[in-house]
Amino acid sequence: MMTDPLPLPHSLRLLAGSLVVSVSLSAACLAAPPGESPWVKESFSKARLVSGTVGGADNGALLAGVQIRLEPGWKTYWRTPGDSGVPPSFDWSGSKNLKEARVLYPAPHRFADASGTAIGYEDEVVFPVKITPERQGEPVELKLNVDYGLCKTLCIPSQASLSLELPPHTVGKGDDPLLTRFFDLVPKPAETDRLPSLGGVEAKLDSAKPELIVDANFPEGATGTDLFIEAPGGAFVPVPKPLGPIEGGKQRFVVSFASPAEAAAIKGKPLILTIVSDEGAREASWTLE
Repeated sequence: MMTDPLPLPHSLRLLAGSLVVSVSLSAACLAAPPGESPWVKESFSKARLVSGTVGGADNGALLAGVQIRLEPGWKTYWRTPGDSGVPPSFDWSGSKNLKEARVLYPAPHRFADASGTAIGYEDEVVFPVKITPERQGEPVELKLNVDYGLCKTLCIPSQASLSLELPPHTVGKGDDPLLTRFFDLVPKPAETDRLPSLGGVEAKLDSAKPELIVDANFPEGATGTDLFIEAPGGAFVPVPKPLGPIEGGKQRFVVSFASPAEAAAIKGKPLILTIVSDEGAREASWTLE
């Protein structure tokens, strides 16, 4: 014959309750480990803040990262999105003890969308962020509102509000693999005798079909080679197109302007040329006087 279980003593009921609370807190900690904010889910993507150390970064620098993970087939944009799209924007105004948050952009790649050629990322991207506190030796409380565009067969805006506290220093901590991977993808400044490099630029801006012809040099056997060009002040530069495959470490690209007036808008402006390959990426500067 079944009988009702005896009631637990008060002390055991408290113990059982504390275990439930402990398990709940443990689950919450697993959801957002130290150095990571909880994921914020948006349509077709999710975003969070991460932090850590990276070898090769400034010694003692506080580093964070804005991580965006995309559902299959969806893409987001670089700081210069190409023929269409919206570049990401980062609003840190709600942060505490923050003097500067310098966002770095990993080298992008091109992809086709409904409006032509877009420049950006698919699957996942982490934008490394160099953090400068107002007061050294004190924690930094990051508050970020990030807006970014998504594109598949249609394009939609996304927004996430993220927060994370950074310790005052990172001495003794090992490098973070995620931040390191994307920090290494950020283009380095151009250097003499270091590839990839800018081979030369030929300007044909006074013709009826104005264009720039750009030669780029890459390491032997490099793949994923590409070129992107930006102008300051919002001046438009069409997306460069390769004139052929890479041969002998060299590849030529053409920038075709729609009109002489569009081409004239870049005269006297320092263009940034981002030269990309799977062997690394570099940024060179060139000005048409």
